[in-house]
Amino acid sequence: MDWTTLFSMQETLDKHIIDNHQLQQKDLMEEKYLALLVELGELANETRCFKFWSTKPASARKKILEEYVDGVHFILSLGIEKGYQFAKDSALMTPEEVTLTEQFNNVFQAIIKFRAVSTQENYHKLFRQFLQLGHLLDFSSDDIYQAYIDKNEVNFARQADGY
Repeated sequence: MDWTTLFSMQETLDKHIIDNHQLQQKDLMEEKYLALLVELGELANETRCFKFWSTKPASARKKILEEYVDGVHFILSLGIEKGYQFAKDSALMTPEEVTLTEQFNNVFQAIIKFRAVSTQENYHKLFRQFLQLGHLLDFSSDDIYQAYIDKNEVNFARQADGY
């Protein structure tokens, strides 16, 4: 998938939120890092992959995809803030031996590393780790793209409603 369209849409949403909440002079990086970590935790919670003590099944695929796309919003936003882009995700493969739980931990580590050393290389590593998580969750590029479009509309509507 070419991510250019989603970066552009996210930039428009970010600008709208900043203008709507008069945040032009505020550095929001720490809030965005924390938001991404929280969203990743919410996603893990919906998959229940780490809950070895429970027999309750994972949430519905649609709910998991919605949570995944919430993370996409913040990853795009962090990239925009730093002036980084991610162009293509072709041929992303997660090694078979990596469990879903391990991949969640890989993404958490990539976020922390990017926060500590905000290079373009670390951003690309974070992006790839997150996409590999999506691959393990069996989300196609089309699934992610459409879910992002849908959630972006919801986010604009929430802003109009004073969310």
